[in-house]
Amino acid sequence: MEDLELRVAWQQHVAIDMHEFDAVLARHREPHRRYHGERHVRWVVRHAQHLAAQHLAAHHLAAHHLDTEVAQPIDLGAVIAAAFYHDAVYDPLVSDNESASARLASDVLTRCGWNTERVEAVAKMIEATAGHHETNDGEAVDLSTAVLLAADLAVLAADPAGYSAYVNGIRLEYAHAAETDWLTGRSAVLHNFIDRERIFPGELDLPEWEARARANIAAELAALGASS
Repeated sequence: MEDLELRVAWQQHVAIDMHEFDAVLARHREPHRRYHGERHVRWVVRHAQHLAAQHLAAHHLAAHHLDTEVAQPIDLGAVIAAAFYHDAVYDPLVSDNESASARLASDVLTRCGWNTERVEAVAKMIEATAGHHETNDGEAVDLSTAVLLAADLAVLAADPAGYSAYVNGIRLEYAHAAETDWLTGRSAVLHNFIDRERIFPGELDLPEWEARARANIAAELAALGASS
């Protein structure tokens, strides 16, 4: 079963009832999704789990050496829920996908019995994916949000073949855009990332991802420039 990994993650972290799981997966299987689909969700979930475990292990090690108590600041369940819903509403022709996805997540998680505080935390994480900044309304994002943002952008640090597949998928999702509009819009998106001090949240310490992402983006910008 192709969705077994996601089913397990859903039942472990989101809800036992599978009706809402089937509903959100159906959204990610919409035919116009050529990148923002089920496979993307699977990889965001995988990366989130890995990043959370990596961060916790590093802090356990530091606490052991410093003889201090380790707190667990990452709500992995909330991160996984946000991973399922952050692109649940996805229409390349509109600009409020994240807000609509956050509202959908809030409705579903409330029906699933989540408390108000965690529901609001998930909605805030999803809203943060609109700009992928390390700050949200001027405040530094919490570690749970940092994990989601890094997991969502992990494809930027993929190997060249994986990055190329991602770019091709995005272009197909924007097939309605004329080539000149695509070149202008895509270049602006890429500059938005590469011109930042950091692409990935600094709290997670991802220098290898940072280097690969910058190399991939620089290569794509060069290719876009050659095409313009």
